[in-house]
Amino acid sequence: MKYTALLTSMLLSASSLAQAQSTLTLWHIQTQPGAKKIIQDAVDRFTKANPSVKVEVTPIANDTYKTKLKIAVGANDAPCIFTSWGGGPLYEYIKSNQVLDLTSYLKKDAAFKNRFVPASFSAVTFGNKVYGIPSENTSVAVVLYNKALFKQYNQTPPKTWDDLLKLVAFFKTKNVSAFSLANKPRWPGSMFYGYLVDRIGGPQVFSDAVTRENGGSFANPVFVKAGSMLQDLVKAGAFAQGYNGLDYDSGASRQLLYSGRAAMELMGTWEISTIASENPAFAKNIDFFPFPAVAGGKGNPNNVLGTVGDNFFSVSKSCKNPDAAYKLLTYLTDEQSVQGRVADNRLPPMKNLKLTDPVLIKIANTVARAPSVQLWYDQDLSPQLGQLHLDTSQALLGLSTTPQAAADQMETLAKKLAK
Repeated sequence: MKYTALLTSMLLSASSLAQAQSTLTLWHIQTQPGAKKIIQDAVDRFTKANPSVKVEVTPIANDTYKTKLKIAVGANDAPCIFTSWGGGPLYEYIKSNQVLDLTSYLKKDAAFKNRFVPASFSAVTFGNKVYGIPSENTSVAVVLYNKALFKQYNQTPPKTWDDLLKLVAFFKTKNVSAFSLANKPRWPGSMFYGYLVDRIGGPQVFSDAVTRENGGSFANPVFVKAGSMLQDLVKAGAFAQGYNGLDYDSGASRQLLYSGRAAMELMGTWEISTIASENPAFAKNIDFFPFPAVAGGKGNPNNVLGTVGDNFFSVSKSCKNPDAAYKLLTYLTDEQSVQGRVADNRLPPMKNLKLTDPVLIKIANTVARAPSVQLWYDQDLSPQLGQLHLDTSQALLGLSTTPQAAADQMETLAKKLAK
């Protein structure tokens, strides 16, 4: 019996050692030098404290990442730790039993969870279970603009849609495009459509269409009008030439800003950090304003598109060492990582965050006064609806479909999926 007990103990020890020596794989989309270093530094701190655990880190460009992750999850070969935007796509992975429920870890580690702004978990919470840790940034879509260019031409940020159209016309007389847009991946342009829906009808219109409650429908006249106003912007010549074929990940939209060929860009506030890293001299010229109000619209002009906590780290069910994976998540979002992100011009979703940078303070105030923070449409919707939304918004921008046809396509698919 003593021999059996000893053998059992040896086997258990060997098993524990094998697990401890397992390799954790980590995929993320932070390809800018500063952001990438923050993650690598956290990994280095983790491996120094846990020398028997190896971590393989793979940074991947945003749009390539989405495809690569989808394929990996579909093949049951997801990395141990991966980032997402929460919402519909993450929920699909959860429904296919590919994502680890982190609720029990967070209950045991309440002090860790309580550091975060509670709302930051909303995009990764399903059925009262938490499937991700908010990490990188509180990101909302704003209109970035070149202050020097505006000053040169004695222009001020528009507060209404009519003001914006007048500004578009003015810049056209100066051979400057009002907006830079790199819409090959489709999501950058979809922000215009999402904001127009909000400004015209308020956030409930989209929410009802998604949930199929209160008679909600993507054929609602609000969606049609939003498409029509978006096409008015196109017809006014608001965008730099070739916008639907330019690649965002290669920095095409930012290059238009840097060169002075475009005056503004509607983009997530992460762009401010990217510009500061990529072109520090030009970063001094950047400021932002909220998407303009629409006359007679029901949406509060303080409403924003975005997310509190973008990106989110999740652990895959196939990870062989989930305890170590969770522990690594705590390093990726520890105080040193948080301060590194603040120094990199980002706004981690933490309570009592001390800020001194005026731009970050302005972003924080923008979020604080927003009655509604609408998750990006392509991430809020189910994958099928999200892809169709991207396709139809790009087609609207390309003037290759009508606003009514785009709305009808969305509603037809939504009905089909609801059955």
